[in-house]
Amino acid sequence: MVVSVVVHLAVEDFLALAGNSWEIMKLFIALCLSIFLCFDLQAQIPEDALRMSYTLPSGTAREQAIGGAMGSIGGDITANYVNPAGLGFYKTSEVLISPGWTFNTANTGYLSTNTKGPYTNNFLLSTSGFVWGSSNSPDKSNALSLTVNRIADFNGHIQYQGQNNYSSASDVYKEEFQASGISYDQAFTTPALSYGTRMALYTYLIDTSQGGLGPIIAQPDKVLAAGGLLGQNTDIRSSGGITEIALGIAGSSKDKWYWGISIGIPIVNYQRTTQYTETDLSGNKNNDFGYYTYSESYSAKGVGVNARLGAIFRPNLNWRFGLAVHTPSIYSITDHLSSSMITNTEGYAGTISIQSDTLDIVANSSNSLEYDLQSPWHLLVSGSYIFPGAVTEGKMGFITADIEYVANKDVRYSFPLDNNGNQPDNSYFDPLNNTIKSYYKNTFNFRLGGEYKVNEIAYRLGSSYSMNPYSSPDLKANRITFSGGVGYRKKGIFIDLTYVEAIMNDVNFPYRLTEKDNYYSTVKQYTGNLILTFGIKL
Repeated sequence: MVVSVVVHLAVEDFLALAGNSWEIMKLFIALCLSIFLCFDLQAQIPEDALRMSYTLPSGTAREQAIGGAMGSIGGDITANYVNPAGLGFYKTSEVLISPGWTFNTANTGYLSTNTKGPYTNNFLLSTSGFVWGSSNSPDKSNALSLTVNRIADFNGHIQYQGQNNYSSASDVYKEEFQASGISYDQAFTTPALSYGTRMALYTYLIDTSQGGLGPIIAQPDKVLAAGGLLGQNTDIRSSGGITEIALGIAGSSKDKWYWGISIGIPIVNYQRTTQYTETDLSGNKNNDFGYYTYSESYSAKGVGVNARLGAIFRPNLNWRFGLAVHTPSIYSITDHLSSSMITNTEGYAGTISIQSDTLDIVANSSNSLEYDLQSPWHLLVSGSYIFPGAVTEGKMGFITADIEYVANKDVRYSFPLDNNGNQPDNSYFDPLNNTIKSYYKNTFNFRLGGEYKVNEIAYRLGSSYSMNPYSSPDLKANRITFSGGVGYRKKGIFIDLTYVEAIMNDVNFPYRLTEKDNYYSTVKQYTGNLILTFGIKL
């Protein structure tokens, strides 16, 4: 797919021109922002937009052990983030904490070169909090819950490299400068050009020919024109996540109808560093190009608000059916971007380096951007079958399944209202919002799980599958999890332990061109989560 370098600036970041047709969607909701930049800052993989919505199931150890299928089973505090009607099953109170440990690695393939990525690991806190439940009569109950949960984890490290005889990332800067209509003399004083393009001009990675009268040239293209090879290396490190505080209320009627609503406050904290290096492998020391490295540091911080509404119908003791609607999260986010470039053009101009701080001073501009982001709508339907038995009030176990519809095409960026409460001109984001609609597609997530209980011990298994979010059939991506766990409950104390293995297939574009085909790296990421939940009935 071809994604035009539309708005570099700060949007340059979240736009990272990540041309992952299919991954962009993934990246998109993480890098959708970054997608349109000059590089596919997969870290911004929504890129950003996608990053903000394409998240793995998260919750208590019990919920994750059954694949995250909590849409109709109820009786777990994670219902606050899935279907708040499930809180209506509480008739007593409890307090719990869910610490965990996550570790991951990503294997990549780019231009026939396979790279095994390094391992990263970190502590995380899954769903923790309290539920206050009460029952005024045998067939009615009410519940109030306050919880905190890490709903998205952005920690990761991706590396890939290869030898390219077809294109150079410097062509991105050449294309942007050619399309801008800005003169060479004005280029350094206007933030209308991305940091990368201004740096490429400053270090002579790209230059005007014939005294400014000829076409723009990119020095690495001279290597390719002579039949040489370019070594390309991409290194992306990301950290942070989304932590959401949720307040839910729920109730039941006649032990058949359960309802609930929760209000969430998601807090975003995301950092990404990207380093891209291109080297002349021809061995020719007189072709005007030796190497260049572009480095970038990006952060996005903000807060949002959302709501979830749900209902569960229990026609008898064996069946439960659930329906939930998740409104979009409306985020207010501030991006910060800084970068640098060092270029060696041998005898042409030698070795020159430049930092974005210098460009900000010259252009009298800022390296930050404030904007609003609307995440997708979610619709969840669920069903559960409770197996009758002699253990635990006639219930020996259950099997449950969720189907979730995600409206990825509805993600939208805009500027916040001005100080007078007026809506500013959002045409700046039109190219990005239009690309989101064409680049991604609405998808389904599937979750399946079950539990079997023998005396005080419960055994659980589960799995989930997320469809490819990219509209292009050429981009292949999906995500699957397998989970298992055990639980112990006795005398008001419960302990659950779960392990979740997640496998995500995706793609990452080091750069996106409009005049040539784009190469991309395949990415297979393995993530393991170990979660422990400890709780006390009050």
